Amino acid sequence: MRRHTITPRPGWQQTVESQGLIYPLTRHPDDSLRPYWDESAYYSFTLPEVEALEEVVEELHRMCLTAADHIVTANRFADLGITDPRVAEAVAEAWHRRAELPSVYGRFDLRHDGDGPAKLLEYNADTPTSLVEAASPQWFWMEELFPDADQWNSLHERLVAAWKKQAALLPPGSPLYFAHSSADELGEDLMTVAYLKETAEQAGVATDWISMEEIGWDPLSGRFVDNQLRFIRSCFKLYPWEWLTTDRFADHVLDTLDNGGGTGSTLWIEPAWKMLLSNKALLAILWELYPDHPNLLPAYLDGPRDLATTTGYVAKPLLGREGAGVTIHEPGTTSSLREEACCYQELAPLPDFDGNRVVLGVWVVEGESAGLGIRESSGLITDEYARFLPHVIL
Repeated sequence: MRRHTITPRPGWQQTVESQGLIYPLTRHPDDSLRPYWDESAYYSFTLPEVEALEEVVEELHRMCLTAADHIVTANRFADLGITDPRVAEAVAEAWHRRAELPSVYGRFDLRHDGDGPAKLLEYNADTPTSLVEAASPQWFWMEELFPDADQWNSLHERLVAAWKKQAALLPPGSPLYFAHSSADELGEDLMTVAYLKETAEQAGVATDWISMEEIGWDPLSGRFVDNQLRFIRSCFKLYPWEWLTTDRFADHVLDTLDNGGGTGSTLWIEPAWKMLLSNKALLAILWELYPDHPNLLPAYLDGPRDLATTTGYVAKPLLGREGAGVTIHEPGTTSSLREEACCYQELAPLPDFDGNRVVLGVWVVEGESAGLGIRESSGLITDEYARFLPHVIL
C-alpha cells in the first residue's frame, strides 16, 4: 500500500460530475470550496495484498452475522439502545426470516497501513454512502490513466447480479421504489439512490422514484402510498432504521412491515435486521465473542476500562454518521463515561501518509467483498471534510 502524487486531469471536475459525482467539492468552515474527489494523489496495492484484505473482510462479515445472531438469541437489544419491544420484535423477526428479505450492500471501515493486520473501525450496514465514487468515477479514472492496471472494484456487476438474484423476493406486480431524504443538500444521498436504482433497472427490476418526505399514509387502506396514491409495496430507503422507527410514522411502519413472506404491506430495504450491524455496540459484542482477534480492536460498552491508561480510546455514539459525536482520548487521560450511550474502542490512530490520515472503506455485496473506496482526512476523525482518492492494483 503506497501513496503517489500525480497531476489532476484537466477538467477533472466536469468529468466526474458527468459520471454521477455531482458533489466533487466540499465547502469548509472558512467558506472555501476544496476537492472532495481528490485525484492529486492515488494509492496503489499489490494483488496479494488485496486478496488478503478480501479474506479479512469476508471473515469479518461472517463474524458480524454470528454477533447479530447472538444479540437476538441472548436478547441483548438494550445494549444497542433498542428499548421499544415492538422494534426489538420486528428486528428479531427480520433476522429469523432474513432468507426471505432482500439485503444488498454494506461498507466496512478499516484501519490499514500496508503493514500488519487490518483493524475494523466500524460497519456501515444500513445506509452507507460514498458508493458512487467507489463504483464509477474511480474506475473510469483508472481506465484513462492506468489502462494496464486493475482495481479492487467489481461493485457494478455485483450489484446488478444481487438485484437479479433477489428480485424473486420482491412483491410481484409493483415497482421497487427508491427513496432518499430531500433534506440532503449535497446530493450524495440522491446520487447514491439514483445509482442503486440504475443497477436494479439493469437487472430487470421495475423501479420508481420518491423522496421520503413524499411518502404518504392512506388512513382508509392503512397503507403507505406515493404521490399518486399508489400503494408502496417495496422500497429501498437511504434513511436509517433508527429514524424510521422513531419518527411520526413509526407506528405505521411497524404495523405494516413486510418482514418476509409477504405478510405485511411494505417491504423495506435494507431490512430491519441491519439495525444489528449498523450500531457501534456491535464492535464491543464482537470483541466479547472474539477476544484478541487480529482484525478487531478492544471495545466495551460500560466504559473505556484499562484503555484510558494504556492505549487511549475513542468514544463513539452507538448511532451516527461521518464521525459525528466521536471523541478521542489519549492514553493517561481521565476515564469518564459519556452521558449518551457509547462504544469505547481502543485508540488506533489512522495511518499517516504524507500528513494525510487514511481509512479504507471496503464494500460488500450480499456478504462478498466487492470494492474499495479510500478517504483521507487531515485529523484522526474521518468527518464530512474527508477527501476521496482513487486507487489501482499494480
